[in-house]
Amino acid sequence: QVQLVESGGGLVQPGGSLRLSCAASGFTFSSYAMRWYRQAPGKERELVARISNAGGSRNYADSVKGRFTISRDNAKNTVYLQMNSLKPEDTAVYYCNVAYRLSDYWGQGTQVTVSS
Repeated sequence: QVQLVESGGGLVQPGGSLRLSCAASGFTFSSYAMRWYRQAPGKERELVARISNAGGSRNYADSVKGRFTISRDNAKNTVYLQMNSLKPEDTAVYYCNVAYRLSDYWGQGTQVTVSS
């Protein structure tokens, strides 16, 4: 079955950096686009970044452009989210997502808190 396991969250000061990882299994990872979403308390889940199956196409939410970078390693079945210049408004639970055979699959999420 499809499994997505996020890691790398934590508490960081404004202006700091974190790298999130999402280890995937149960499907042919190199054949599918991957996405990172986030959900802040009291807010809807929002798409943060998307990467195509081979990594040649990447898209970002306006709020993170120039600060976040999505990447993937198809040999390791892992997708990453490098987050730089973090702001308090980036505080959220971050989720990895894949749309596989017409269904959406999600990891358990990893908490990112940006605070001084």
